[in-house]
Amino acid sequence: MLLDSLFSVYEEAGHADYIGECVSQLEHMQQAAWLARHAGADDALILGAFFHDIGHLVASAGAPQMEGLGVLEHERVGAQYLRDCGFSGRIADLVELHVQAKRYLCFSRPGYAQKLSSASLGTLAFQGGAMSAEEARQFELHPLFADILRLRAWDEAAKVKNGDGMDLVELRTLAQKCRSTQC
Repeated sequence: MLLDSLFSVYEEAGHADYIGECVSQLEHMQQAAWLARHAGADDALILGAFFHDIGHLVASAGAPQMEGLGVLEHERVGAQYLRDCGFSGRIADLVELHVQAKRYLCFSRPGYAQKLSSASLGTLAFQGGAMSAEEARQFELHPLFADILRLRAWDEAAKVKNGDGMDLVELRTLAQKCRSTQC
């Protein structure tokens, strides 16, 4: 079953270091989902928050890297993986656009970049840096714009040692529901 394969990724690789942060990959994603749930997000947005960095875990061994900071274009790798697993376009789009949200916020909010962790700031250089004014204008038109910015805030906040996170069993149940209803 696809969900078994999907969640086995977390069991096999999720406990790896999260590129210099004080949490593992899995803890980071569980915390992001917990923050989304406690902010009143819908099921698709909670799963987008949980899956946002799955590309780091499912990329092929030869995937281009960001000099010790994870997989280059992990957002695209993760989004395609989720589409291949039968998830809705919305969940995959949220995953695919979370890096663009960081680039947007670095352009639109003075001082945002200075608040990023050193790892997140390091990846920004590989991800194109702050958006241009034209890129930002186009990004603002995306129908998921507000949700993508919310997901990005949870992404940045989900780096707390021993922080609260959603249970994997609960997330798997939610994923099963969303795959069948295309939430």
